[in-house]
Amino acid sequence: MSAARYLAASIPLRIAGSGATVVLPILAVQRLHDVAIGGGLVAASLAPSVIAAPLVGVILDRARHPRWWIAGSGLITAAAFALSAFLGAVPLWVIVGALIVSGAASPFFLGGLSSFVTDGIPDEQRAYAADALSYNVGAVAGPGLAAIVVSLGAAGAGAFIVAGASLLGALAVAGVRMIPRPRPDHGALAAIVAGSRYLVTHRPLATVTLSGTIAQLGAGALPICAVALELQRSGTPERGAWIVTAFAIGSLIGSLIATGRPPRRWRTETVMLVGFAGTGLLTIIAAADLGLPWTIAGIALSGLCTGPSTAAMLLLRKQQSPPILRSQVFTVGSGLRTTAAAVGAAVAGVAAGWDAGILIAVIGVVWVVSALVMLGYPRETAPLA
Repeated sequence: MSAARYLAASIPLRIAGSGATVVLPILAVQRLHDVAIGGGLVAASLAPSVIAAPLVGVILDRARHPRWWIAGSGLITAAAFALSAFLGAVPLWVIVGALIVSGAASPFFLGGLSSFVTDGIPDEQRAYAADALSYNVGAVAGPGLAAIVVSLGAAGAGAFIVAGASLLGALAVAGVRMIPRPRPDHGALAAIVAGSRYLVTHRPLATVTLSGTIAQLGAGALPICAVALELQRSGTPERGAWIVTAFAIGSLIGSLIATGRPPRRWRTETVMLVGFAGTGLLTIIAAADLGLPWTIAGIALSGLCTGPSTAAMLLLRKQQSPPILRSQVFTVGSGLRTTAAAVGAAVAGVAAGWDAGILIAVIGVVWVVSALVMLGYPRETAPLA
């Protein structure tokens, strides 16, 4: 029951985030005829998280009722996405401002929510496989719903759908079990300094964080590049949503496999390395101009590798963080990944006029680089908790 309640809250919130990365760029194309603005909107909704993440982590590590902070962040996000439906009628700067505020709130329900998953699911491998599953179910449903709606020429309705998903998740957070953590003696600023120092100096965690952050550069760029790819190859940018959905479906299948049969024979860091490498190599193969079915198949297979690797990354993050800093570790790690996705989206938006097939291949190279970083993970590192 605890797992079901966790998934009931986390999946809608993650549907909202992943769906917005598809809705916002297509909305910008339909209303303002500019892919670059779409990349800017996605970046505005993602980039502030890394600035807010340390403070968010400290708040959750000290909160008597952490679920109310998480629920409030979902409500803020719902309001921002609903406002974005009026792009073209409402001044652009107003929408950008709202998305920036929601981006600052997002660490509460991304990394923050993940840091409490083992409170309700004691088996930590299954807990973080379930958490990765929720990310990937959200990643399938978000772009999938967006693809259906925007294919009808109604990206504004897509914005309302992702806003509604965020609202639903915010309400469901009330049923998630979260155990308040012991309050530290030192102040908030000292806690932020301690957590930041730990993230940088504890080599296993620093390696995992760097690898996961680099990988997310590619993930953030993929929706924008997929839209640009189909704009160049078929003249129908809406078809790009199906490429993103294919990646998400592959990720979902990979997460289901990891949840049902966790890869216990391999060390966790090996699962993360191999998964990111497979994602990168298959993405490079998918970039060949052999038609939309080829691209969809290759991207789906690349997504398949991300399910187990994401679960492994989350588990390593938990195992290498002391309880007193755990929410901060998760929110900062998530914030760095979210901001990396924003940078990837923004760069892809600026480069949208280039050959999109080459851009897709570059995304694959980025994932391979993230896998190579894991070669620096210290061997035989024991879990801290």
